[in-house]
This record gives sequence, structure tokens and C-alpha cells, in this order.
Amino acid sequence: MINAKGKVFVLTGPSGVGKGTIVSEVLKKVDNIYLSISATTRQKREGENEGVHYFFKTKEEFNRMIKSDEFLEHAEFAGDSYGSPKFSINNYLSCGKDVLLEIEVQGAKQVKEKCTDAILIFLAPPSFEALEERLIKRNTESIDKVKVRLKKAKEEMQEVNLFHYLVINDNLNEAIDNVISIIKAERCKIK
Repeated sequence: MINAKGKVFVLTGPSGVGKGTIVSEVLKKVDNIYLSISATTRQKREGENEGVHYFFKTKEEFNRMIKSDEFLEHAEFAGDSYGSPKFSINNYLSCGKDVLLEIEVQGAKQVKEKCTDAILIFLAPPSFEALEERLIKRNTESIDKVKVRLKKAKEEMQEVNLFHYLVINDNLNEAIDNVISIIKAERCKIK
């Protein structure tokens, strides 16, 4: 019997490691996989659109969603809240479509607890120095925020053993190919 239910793939790793870039390429190259759009309380960055990149919420709206149990996972990161709304994830899965979550490590751990068959991929930088350089060069936050993200990244990188797969983003094309290979292999897996 064929399982019509889709799979949940989680791509996580430290801030600035390249999750967004890799997700964008995966979505272009892999059929029948959909990105879960997260809700966040952080400020919208230049070029981001409501409902495309995030659902931008006030802290009050976000807290109401937590109280109503509307998230598969939610976490606070660098002073802002992020969460994956259950509604759209469940809609995709029930139609046999796979869902990709691009989330922080704290949220990935919650998904692992609530969705035991989720496939968790940890994306790591080639070195901590490379990550620091990427965060500074992207120039989207103050140096103080970058320092907070780097401190958190050190903690997150200690948790790599909780995940099913490790992909090092040293060569972008190779990292993209590795994530795609994981998705294809998991789709072929016999339970």
C-alpha cells in the first residue's frame, strides 16, 4: 500500500549559514515539495513580502497563536519569535505533498518531538570564522545583533548529533545537491 501522506523535511542550522539560499534552490529543483511559511515578530527586511517570506505578527498576535496551539513549533531567537503554523503544513501533508521547514535549531527540536517521522537536516558552515564573516557581510543587522547570533550559533552547533543528516555549506552547489539527494533518498525509503 502506498502512503499518500507527505513527509516533513526540516532544514536547520545557525543564522547566516545559507538556509534561505539552499531552500530557494531546492524549491526550484524538487517537485512536490512546499515551503512552510513561518510567522515572526521580527521586523520585515528589505525585499521581504508578507505571506511570501514570513507572516509578520505583533508580539500580541504571536502570543495569541501560541495560546490557541496554532504552531507545530515556535521559538524565540535573538529577541524575536518565530513559529510554523500547523494549518498549512497539515493541508499539504494530507494531500500527499512534502513540506520543507526552514527553521532554527530550537524549533527543529520541537518538531522532532511532535512529528517523530520528520527528517531533520543540519546545515553547518565550514568554520565558525566563515559564519562570522557571512553574518557581517550580509549587513542586515547591527554588530550587537550579529554578536547575539554568533553566540547562539556556537550553542546550536553543539547539538548536531540530534539530527539525521549533516550538510556542510562550504561549496554552495554541493550543499544544494546534498540536500536534494537526502530528499530523494527519503522519498524512496521503505518504512
